Amino acid sequence: MTDAELVREVAQPLTGGADDYDALLELIGDARIVLLGEASHGTHEFYFERAAITKRLSAEKGFTVLAIEADWPDASRVHRYVRGADEDADANEALSGFRRFPTWMWRNTVVVEFVEWLRQHNNALDSKQAPAGFYGMDLYSLHGSINAVLNYLEKVDPAAAARARRRYSCFDHFAREPQEYGYAATVGEIESCEDEVVDQLVELRQKAGEFLRRDGDVAAEELFFAEQNARLVKNAEQYYRSMFRGRASSWNLRDRHMVETIEALVAHLNGSRQPKAIVWAHN
Repeated sequence: MTDAELVREVAQPLTGGADDYDALLELIGDARIVLLGEASHGTHEFYFERAAITKRLSAEKGFTVLAIEADWPDASRVHRYVRGADEDADANEALSGFRRFPTWMWRNTVVVEFVEWLRQHNNALDSKQAPAGFYGMDLYSLHGSINAVLNYLEKVDPAAAARARRRYSCFDHFAREPQEYGYAATVGEIESCEDEVVDQLVELRQKAGEFLRRDGDVAAEELFFAEQNARLVKNAEQYYRSMFRGRASSWNLRDRHMVETIEALVAHLNGSRQPKAIVWAHN
């Protein structure tokens, strides 16, 4: 049997009907994590069908975690919007934080429509149902995540914010270009910032109990987001140094960070019912 014949035998054509993905949902069954890739970095058809599958998984199987191959701070703004925050007027505005190339992967019409759907889906849930969230799992947002950690600490502990600012000032000589930092640290032009970013993550985790006692569930959510940003900074620092040592090592670091992010999300959201996650990635 040729490859074409094999594909023809197992392929299930899409008709645009409501039952297009019945067989897929049956195959997914009780799986807790579903990976929905795409091979185009921006083709409308891939995005449209992936959004259609995600809607059904959310509405029919109770999936509440959507982790996308994008930066944590940018996705956090969308997360707040789909959870009902009023800081943005609509989904298009909520997605405006995605400015890093290539913006079209997330700031496109399909994702705008899907984000609006997700907000409406959450609004329609009763109080006993967990709302869905929108999260980034990539590690390119070194400076954006630094700013997020500092903003959080300024609110809860200004003295801790001052210490974090001193540690993160290690990157100040490289403007907004972390690749320049990675090269300089790799060739020995500067000392790496590894100790500083590790120390910052350790301190944030050590002070978690103190921060959590302040505002209950709200504090837990804000602390979790701050910790993920601090962890991202630590992993991004290592990633940008590894770029100049070998392509495979840097990709492995990035993939490990994404897996750790999904694991952290599931652990954070784990309650009486274990959360189920959908992953949107490329290639």
